[in-house]
Amino acid sequence: MRYYPAFLDLKGRRCVVVGGGKVARRKVSSLLKAGAQVTVVSPALVPALSRLKEKGVISHIRGRFTQAHLKGAFLVFSATDEAAENERVARAARRLNIPVNVADLPELCSFIVPSVVDRGQLLIAVSTSGASPAMSRSIRLELEGLYGKQFARYLRALSRIRQKALRELPPGPRKKLFKSMASDDIIRTIRSGKIKVKTPADLLKGF
Repeated sequence: MRYYPAFLDLKGRRCVVVGGGKVARRKVSSLLKAGAQVTVVSPALVPALSRLKEKGVISHIRGRFTQAHLKGAFLVFSATDEAAENERVARAARRLNIPVNVADLPELCSFIVPSVVDRGQLLIAVSTSGASPAMSRSIRLELEGLYGKQFARYLRALSRIRQKALRELPPGPRKKLFKSMASDDIIRTIRSGKIKVKTPADLLKGF
């Protein structure tokens, strides 16, 4: 295993994206969904990024990248169309010991971004360690078919039930309840679309 898999809490963290094109837009979109504070460094922005800037959703530093732009950064993403610029960003990040990702160039990365199935609280990450991003996408598409949006709805309800059970049930019954709500049968039923999510109070009866 070359890479150590991890899910990072980026809420409120400063993340810097170098580049203002379509690839940068995709990086920014994912970072915003994770609650990051995003700064984009680029001479120009595609319309989607310009709109985010106008709304105050992202910060924009207009101009060429310098190492000073990385001050206080938790993560760095380089998504320019210039190889020399991407290498310069990667070197600067490494000097400052800031994890860096360079789009489509794993040899310059200290971390890579997996292909992700996003179902709310359910996140499934797929990586081929840079060997074949196309295969990662194909596997992700297959998993999206297996784990549809109904899993997001179920997990929202399950989160509420879990909190109530932690407050009101002793360890033995609580463990039994949690196991029953995550069984193979439940997964098949969710997938079929036939599950009826009850209220936390209803599900706690009998436990």
